[in-house]
Amino acid sequence: MTVSVIRNAGMVIGWDAATGSHRYLPDADVAFEGGALTFVGRGYAGPADTLIDGAGMMVMPGLVNIHSHPSSEPMNKGLIDEIGSPGFYNSSLYEYLPIFRADADAVPDCVRVALSELLLSGVTTLADLSMAHPGWLDLLAEAGMRVCIAPMFRSARWFTRNGHLVEYEWNESAGEKAMTEALSLIERAEQHPSGRLFGMVVPAQIDTCSETLLRDSFAEAKARGLSWQIHAAQSVSEFHEITRRHGYTPIGWLDHLGLLSERSIIGHGIFLDDHPSTPWHTKTDLARLAETGTTVAHCPTVFARRGITLKDFGRYHRAGVNMGVGTDTYPHNMLDEMRLVSYLARTQAGDPRTMNSTDLFNAATIGGARALGRDDIGRLAAGCRADMVLVDLTHPMMRPTHDPVRNLIYAAGDRAIRTVFVDGEKVVEDGKVLTMDYPAAAAALHEAQARVKANVPLLDWDHRSAETISPPTFLSS
Repeated sequence: MTVSVIRNAGMVIGWDAATGSHRYLPDADVAFEGGALTFVGRGYAGPADTLIDGAGMMVMPGLVNIHSHPSSEPMNKGLIDEIGSPGFYNSSLYEYLPIFRADADAVPDCVRVALSELLLSGVTTLADLSMAHPGWLDLLAEAGMRVCIAPMFRSARWFTRNGHLVEYEWNESAGEKAMTEALSLIERAEQHPSGRLFGMVVPAQIDTCSETLLRDSFAEAKARGLSWQIHAAQSVSEFHEITRRHGYTPIGWLDHLGLLSERSIIGHGIFLDDHPSTPWHTKTDLARLAETGTTVAHCPTVFARRGITLKDFGRYHRAGVNMGVGTDTYPHNMLDEMRLVSYLARTQAGDPRTMNSTDLFNAATIGGARALGRDDIGRLAAGCRADMVLVDLTHPMMRPTHDPVRNLIYAAGDRAIRTVFVDGEKVVEDGKVLTMDYPAAAAALHEAQARVKANVPLLDWDHRSAETISPPTFLSS
């Protein structure tokens, strides 16, 4: 194995084990061999088979995205930016999610587009919450990214006949069968020759899963040492459905079943018992999340489009909740998502001090790593995986450089990212993805979206066209 050294980097964001925090290290070196970091600090004096000039570069840990749907979301670009169902408190889940779906031929291109965008925005580890699809594992391995596959399963599907009532079609045996298949797929992923795939157990949504499926899936995750994630507290309609069924809030119901833990992740976790849109007679949800060590996967963009947001990141963080960040929807740009996390938190709190860039960067690195049960990613220290991002400190949007992380998040974004390594292998160079043909995949999606739009009247409860549901910005002449 060869030793590679990034020499004299303008800045390295290294890990200080003594304080358990990231630290700025100006003029430092990073050495890696066989996919692992061997040195992070100043004055490296060991062997070096390959030298990389770090002058003018910031070396930071790869970002960890704990909630994303790459097999479907890229198809929706331009379609769902400005739609939400008034009858479902502006959520788009129940009326529009089932009708704007990529067909089987488009799924590989969806994945390539999403993973390319993620790599270009500094993500090196991704949780892929998708329904199982052919060739999934090899497609993920092709990207060169580290991926936690999270095949979703459920006991029921939701639908609406009128745009204001959610109905559920139950098939509990099919849900149990799908869980068995998901666990088998996770086992295959962990044996994949790429060595970069691992798994997570994901009952899809709290309102589409039976109590048996929830309990059984959690037990399987615990027995296998895997993380467990579920969409919960993600809509007002869901909140009311769970309180109607069980007399508990969504978070309260999961707590009642014993499903909150240090390896549990709540996808979204917005509508707690003290949220202004869902006041309840208890006020304990936030404390239960913190006390159990449960993580919240915060994905603001998909909800902000509909005037919905968590209240607020800083409040959750101060309460002791482990926070992670996910992209969920297009564009799969982690730095854009992080910027929105901060802005929405501050506006919702009415306080610019509710959170800072330290909290934000931690959520996107060590917070996500903790949720996935990993202490070898999301930080740069000897023994960790060589998952790194090189940021151009000389980029005009990174200057002046009083604080390079803040410049990256609030100004430059992905425009300043030059190189990305995963397991010591270069997957992005000079701002271009090396492992996938991003432009070709995007072009294929352009064609595929026309097929999806043609099917919308057949799937919509009111037989509307895509153009009726999502009118263009301007009429054509």
